[in-house]
Amino acid sequence: MIRVAACQYAIELHESWSAYAEHLQRVCAEAVAAGAQLLLLPEYAGMVLSGQLPADQRGDLKASIAGVQPLVKPWLALCEGIARRLGVYLQPGSLPVLDNDGHYRNRAWLFGPEGMLGHQDKLMMTRFEREHWGISAGQGLRVFDTRLGRLGILICYDNEFPLLARHLAEAGADLILAPSCTDTEAGYHRVRIGIQARALENQIALLQSPTVGSAPWSPALDENVGRAGLFVPPDHGMPSNGVVGESETLSPVGSQWLVCDVDLGAVRRVREQGQVFTRRDWPEQFERIA
Repeated sequence: MIRVAACQYAIELHESWSAYAEHLQRVCAEAVAAGAQLLLLPEYAGMVLSGQLPADQRGDLKASIAGVQPLVKPWLALCEGIARRLGVYLQPGSLPVLDNDGHYRNRAWLFGPEGMLGHQDKLMMTRFEREHWGISAGQGLRVFDTRLGRLGILICYDNEFPLLARHLAEAGADLILAPSCTDTEAGYHRVRIGIQARALENQIALLQSPTVGSAPWSPALDENVGRAGLFVPPDHGMPSNGVVGESETLSPVGSQWLVCDVDLGAVRRVREQGQVFTRRDWPEQFERIA
């Protein structure tokens, strides 16, 4: 049994590095105080760093993305320090990063008590990312071996594409972390429905963390709606609706943690003793339609 925490992360204005660093450390400490061993923050949570830019720069979409680039390394060092000091696994959300080829990519890192474990880029770009942000797609998927189990990361829209989660499942992932950022209730439900479908198809667990609240100072994060949730296949020993836990409201006041216990061994047993074997039977669909 492991205890995981997914943040409904309120987008707030922090105009200095010290204010932001104190905020992030306090938020993470709250989850650890509740016993969490793994902490997940949402997609584009790192763009809160743009609050430290001059008002005219943070109020411009592309200028704000460019403006946070010098803060990426200090941010990674801060996140690594939090994970090491608190002795937890931390996925602090994602951030647009300028790669050596001149393209920005939406990148999510994973840290553990031993330091940085690596990163996963978003593979499928939404219309807003393609047409307005100028964010390019990443390439490739990876799994992370941890003391808690084998983890994968799918960022927001990636969860709406079945073959991505299937690849991680076949690579042995027991739990997929799904940081998300959606500005409408419909957008939140699209991602959440995709996440539940991926849990059903692959008979694995998925953990979702969304952004919430309004940030009129940021064109990147102006409106945010979503619930945190932990989802598993609905089967023997699992909740009948596949929902281990879910935030109570779409619009909390301030950041709120959803803290849940999940037995990944029990999830694996569903794949061996469940009422259905959707994971095992997956290849048959291709034979039937050939």
